[in-house]
Amino acid sequence: MILSTHNCRLIAMSEKISVLLSDVTIKGDIVEKEKLITDSKIDGDISADRLETHESSNITGNISSTHATLGGVTKGNINSEKIRIRSTADVDGVLNQKNLSIEDGAKLKIKAETY
Repeated sequence: MILSTHNCRLIAMSEKISVLLSDVTIKGDIVEKEKLITDSKIDGDISADRLETHESSNITGNISSTHATLGGVTKGNINSEKIRIRSTADVDGVLNQKNLSIEDGAKLKIKAETY
């Protein structure tokens, strides 16, 4: 492989990511300063800068984040600047956000508030 650096700028970013796989079950609150990716069952509140849930995730609790991407079952209130709801999501709760996007096929029982 040949990499040319003529007229280009490479920026390396080291983002810390915590991952919880589908075989994990947590009862209690989670605080993550950076990014959390989960496909697990969580019974408790989540606070993370960036949160990404996948299809097998099942969260019962409130979520506070800067960016939240939801792909699994979520029951609780979500406070985030940007919320993205994937087609595989099943969301039940109050959403408080600046920006909201919802893919076709998502199951929703929500009240959305914009701040």
